[in-house]
Amino acid sequence: MPIKSFQGQRATRSKSSNKILLVSDIMTRDLVLFKKHQSIHEVMQKFIKYRISGGPVVDDAGKLIGVISEADCMKEISDSRYFNLPILDKTVAHFMTKKVDTIDASKTIFEAASMFFKTTRRRFPVLDKNQLVGQISRKDIVVATLNMKSQTWR
Repeated sequence: MPIKSFQGQRATRSKSSNKILLVSDIMTRDLVLFKKHQSIHEVMQKFIKYRISGGPVVDDAGKLIGVISEADCMKEISDSRYFNLPILDKTVAHFMTKKVDTIDASKTIFEAASMFFKTTRRRFPVLDKNQLVGQISRKDIVVATLNMKSQTWR
């Protein structure tokens, strides 16, 4: 007498798509934005409040014009102590990096990792059709690769 299987019909397995992650898939979309007329004191307070080390500077139309980071402030903080000058009354425009390295939202995370490897930048503003749509950091890349399954590496 044959043995009947009690497992029932097996579900058909669908092939995984092996989708390559793009910058747009893992970037931070909810950004803390800065304006060039803000005081550096206000910026430092936001760094602490939101636990960030920098962010994009935009004009009134929302167009990216620079990046401000803790590193941009360090030299001025040091110089102000040496020359006994106040820095907290200066604006973001005085401190920000105007030549901004950006990354396109359609790049893969591997291309982004390569860009991080080749520069000292800790974050890149993400553009889509020249519009600021987010920001990606080194940590975003590390977290994304840890979450990837080995089959998806290409």
